[in-house]
Amino acid sequence: MTHKLQGNVHESNLFQSKTTIWWITFSLLCGATFLTRYYKVLEPDHVCWDETHFGKMASWYINRTFFFDVHPPLGKMLIALSGKLSGYDGTFPFEKPGDKYDGARYQGMRLFCTTLGALVIPLTFLSIWEMTKSLEATFIGTLLLLCDVGFMTLNRYILLDPILLFFMSCSIYGCFKVSTLTNDGLLPFSPRMLSWQIFLGTSLACTMSVKFVGLFVVLFVGLRTVADLWNILGDLSKPVKFTITHLIVRTLTLIVWPFVLYVFFFWIHLTVLSKSGNGDGFYSSGFQARLEGNSLHNASAPRVLAYGALVTLKNHRTGGGYLHSHHHLYPAGVGARQQQITTYTHKDENNRWQIKPYNRERVEGTVVVRSGDLVRVTHAPTGRNLHSHRERAPLTAKHLQVTGYGEDGVGDANDVWKIVISGGKDGEEIQTVRSKLMLVHYLQACVLTTTGKQLPKWGYEQQEVSCNPNLRDKNALWNIEDNVFDDLPKVSFESYASGFLERFYESHAVMFQGNSGLKPKEGEVTSQPWQWPINYRGQFFSGSTHRIYLLGNPVVWWTNLAFLIIFFLVYIINSIKEKRAEAFGVSRQVGEGSLLLNAAGWTFIGWALHYIPFWAMGRVLYFHHYFPALVFSSMLTGILTEYLLSSVRSYLSPELGKTAYHCIIGVVISTTVYSFYLFSPLAYGMSGPLASEPNSTMAGLKWLESWEF
Repeated sequence: MTHKLQGNVHESNLFQSKTTIWWITFSLLCGATFLTRYYKVLEPDHVCWDETHFGKMASWYINRTFFFDVHPPLGKMLIALSGKLSGYDGTFPFEKPGDKYDGARYQGMRLFCTTLGALVIPLTFLSIWEMTKSLEATFIGTLLLLCDVGFMTLNRYILLDPILLFFMSCSIYGCFKVSTLTNDGLLPFSPRMLSWQIFLGTSLACTMSVKFVGLFVVLFVGLRTVADLWNILGDLSKPVKFTITHLIVRTLTLIVWPFVLYVFFFWIHLTVLSKSGNGDGFYSSGFQARLEGNSLHNASAPRVLAYGALVTLKNHRTGGGYLHSHHHLYPAGVGARQQQITTYTHKDENNRWQIKPYNRERVEGTVVVRSGDLVRVTHAPTGRNLHSHRERAPLTAKHLQVTGYGEDGVGDANDVWKIVISGGKDGEEIQTVRSKLMLVHYLQACVLTTTGKQLPKWGYEQQEVSCNPNLRDKNALWNIEDNVFDDLPKVSFESYASGFLERFYESHAVMFQGNSGLKPKEGEVTSQPWQWPINYRGQFFSGSTHRIYLLGNPVVWWTNLAFLIIFFLVYIINSIKEKRAEAFGVSRQVGEGSLLLNAAGWTFIGWALHYIPFWAMGRVLYFHHYFPALVFSSMLTGILTEYLLSSVRSYLSPELGKTAYHCIIGVVISTTVYSFYLFSPLAYGMSGPLASEPNSTMAGLKWLESWEF
């Protein structure tokens, strides 16, 4: 009895000792995180890199001005909220990187983003611990992320990335916490299980609502949930009803609840941004009718189109612009040197056209335009007619060129177009906004369309307009938006205004198209996915006398890369061993090594889901797109380090194994921390000559020629 009591006391003391060590380790990492993240956080005191975009968008939210962006709204709304609460008034222009803040209250927004970015480190610690219950693996994996100067740089500015990484880390932690509770046998409707699943669902909704790449972590959590349900189903001590109950609860908390939250965030977004802004033109006429200050808001126009009316023609493709022209001609070598015709996504006087009969300048009285009529479309500011001929379009080989031709509305037979209501009948009245129109060239038998391709500098980077011989072109649909004609009764645009669900759907269609069509700006540094894991090239955040350069800590990144390869080899070897053991009828024991390897497997899946899809993307890509994958690869390195050291230790004598283990751990920690010290100027600011110039203090750190600091 005495021995048993002593044993219990010893176990209790051991547990308390381990708990104390755990809390000390966690506290040290948290302290180091906030110390390194907040150090010089308000320097430089000028706009850095994409702060010019997200700071500007925060201003628009504060001023309730509508704008277009390719990302969902939550991250920008949170930045705006932090700015508003910290005294920022939304007046700083955020025009370009390098602009001094000069008294603008930017500090609250930068500190908010930095705080969320810093919280990724303790969340990573908790996630690895939840997966492995190994303090050593947890410490190493977290330390690698803590000591990566690139990760720190990305999380210290007014950007969406720290917000995205924070919610993603919450999702990862919530995912493995729910998995642990499932393995512990908690009932699906128990308060603790429900609260953690709601936390996970909320984190998923927030991640998706910051950037669409948040869908990768949704897929990761989905795979982990399927694995949990499969394990529950395989437990023959529990009825199938138990699995079905788990499935129902997870459907409600991880699918329905996140979707409701996601829609709610968009409702807030569309409610707050109630005033007209520079993004209106990307959206339909019905969408614009909801925006205060827009020409369609509380406006009225004739219900039908009459000859002589001044109109704007809006293309029906997602994010389509207005038919537009200006005095500039197509350059030599690009078809006929006649006036350019484009589409333009902003409101402009050069979007105005007059509809005339094909054979005379005007009609007597009020004559309504009907489907099937032959018309001329004259550009009101310049007097040139919409014209097409047998010249090749500027960018699209099989299409014909569309130009502005003639003087004061007088041109030739190639100015004649047949106006047709899509799906309608000849003789139907052309209605404002509602009618989907096609303009078919009378002589060339082609249809007026926009390809969505961006013209070069000579076309002011507006979109190509051409005439497509394929009359089924889905982008050849237009609608009348502005319709100015005084002799017809007017109806309110309120009847055309879109409801919330229509605007929610259209917002996504425009965002998806904008995302897929992103192209690099002139002089912009882009990158390819193959460059990311090898840390091939960084990116300047600030290029003035206080230089900030986004580059990963090479010790951390190249170690992570090596361990990705090592994991692949270890997994193959372990699979072969298991297969041979099964063939010989030997059951392999499930111990700490199996737990570590299983955790490493899940982090490898997370890395792959956040990295491999970028190889298939056609849009422009940047170095910072790799950082969500970096979280998983750092976790994998920490877990696999502990797995390998424990495996090696088992082959050595206890004394030698313990000595070797602690020596290697010491080398790993000291090397990682020292590498952070060496490369920290990239994050905290460099001055003086560049590394490639004489007498530079940074010359010794330029390990690759492609690094530009």
